Amino acid sequence: MISSSSPGEKDIPWMRRALALARYAEEAGEVPVGAVVVQEGEMVGKGWNCPINSHDPTAHAEIQAIRAASQELGNYRLVGTTLYVTLEPCAMCAGAIIQARIQRVVFGAFDPKGGAAGSALNILPGERLNHQVECQGGVLAEPCGAILSAFFRARR
Repeated sequence: MISSSSPGEKDIPWMRRALALARYAEEAGEVPVGAVVVQEGEMVGKGWNCPINSHDPTAHAEIQAIRAASQELGNYRLVGTTLYVTLEPCAMCAGAIIQARIQRVVFGAFDPKGGAAGSALNILPGERLNHQVECQGGVLAEPCGAILSAFFRARR
């Protein structure tokens, strides 16, 4: 189940890091989404959207951050980690999060058309799956949503 209660003190700085990565994606002409993976108070992976420039539809910020964290930790299981991402994960990213055994996902903006943490789909907290993920939505939702809105407004 998605919690939209107040974020913990530790969540805000990590979401700000993810926002900085979203700005990096935007400067590269990508949809501005950024993500970081944190374990025991240390960033172990980071990523930003880059499917356009990499010609890879799987190159979402979450996937990039998960790949980097897996390499850093030397394990495809990211037990005990938290993923911070500026936009609610899609179904593809939710599947990767579950397979990686990420403990917690904290996201900024809700995605009513494609979010898989309760908005359009409810994959992450899915009780029937082999791994359930704690979800915290709406952390720095305003700046996370604003960067996306400005990006798409400029493209129209």
